[in-house]
Amino acid sequence: MTVAGGLAARLAAGSRRLRDSLPAIVQITVTAVAAYAFAGYVLGHEQPLIAAIVAITALGFVRDARPVRVLETVIAMTLGIALAEVLLLAFGAGLLQYGVALALTLAVARLVSANAAFAIAAAVQCSLVMLVPAPAGGPFVRTIDALVGGAFALAATAIIPRDPRRSAIREGRRLIDEHVAVLGELADALRAGRTDAAGRALSRARATQPLVEAWTASVDSGLAIARVSPIVHRARFDLERQRVMSSGLDLATRNLRIIARRIEWVLRDGRPRPEIADVHARIAVALVLLADSLRDVSAQPLARQGFSEIARHLDPIAILPEGPVGDRNTITALRPYLVDLLTSTGLELDAARSLLPAD
Repeated sequence: MTVAGGLAARLAAGSRRLRDSLPAIVQITVTAVAAYAFAGYVLGHEQPLIAAIVAITALGFVRDARPVRVLETVIAMTLGIALAEVLLLAFGAGLLQYGVALALTLAVARLVSANAAFAIAAAVQCSLVMLVPAPAGGPFVRTIDALVGGAFALAATAIIPRDPRRSAIREGRRLIDEHVAVLGELADALRAGRTDAAGRALSRARATQPLVEAWTASVDSGLAIARVSPIVHRARFDLERQRVMSSGLDLATRNLRIIARRIEWVLRDGRPRPEIADVHARIAVALVLLADSLRDVSAQPLARQGFSEIARHLDPIAILPEGPVGDRNTITALRPYLVDLLTSTGLELDAARSLLPAD
């Protein structure tokens, strides 16, 4: 790739990232300003920086914006601030005191939570309290500011939530598009009889697990937000449907790796296999419909119909009447994959299995 091409790709990726982050930017900005204003103008605290910092950090740009995760971050930061204020009040400021406070905060945080980010959030707030001069207003003002920032962050998840459906659709689309791409590469490799091309498809299939985890996290986070926010409550139907889809695609992704590995092995003789390639290409077409169903539920029955038609004819002997056992096994490997794809459309497991020809 040329320098200009690389720069264009980075700019395109940055533009997508900015577009995807706009709801979070609005939510974080409004919440931080509101928390700072409340602590400053209503409670009369001087420079309530902690209120804004806690609100910003608790919400963040993380994929998991569930209220429970926000609460966990708030607790971690408030813990660090409260411990530091107690030690500051008891022993005063200084480098030695800071070291003791930091070590104690990290130790208590690790005792309380297994999440490493919990301890780091607590330690950062401890450092702010111990090293930045305290504003006027007496002891534990910054602890109160932390509680204010946390309360506003939690309220923001219900009052001005990010669109949980939008994030889940985006992550689901990425995973399904990757299935389509891998199947396309496998079909090309089968038509050309190229094991190196199948190897590249295998590597791509093996790199799909983060996509599965990202979709699962987005769906779980979205459902948690939809349960507490009346504004996005209607998104629960689509998110529940996506939960079923993501469960089926999780299993299908594991089977896709097995399929790619088998094809990479079979193609080592360099012989083209167009009949097997056609089956992979047809599955890819039906997967496009499944991806469309993320936004348009009416496309889901069409995807199910497409998978069902392929499954009914997925007989290794009928497809390859004169084919060797190794070639027929590549067709057999597609059977559990098709079952997983059918369950992702909402079809019961037994009903999906019944569509396959008898062994």
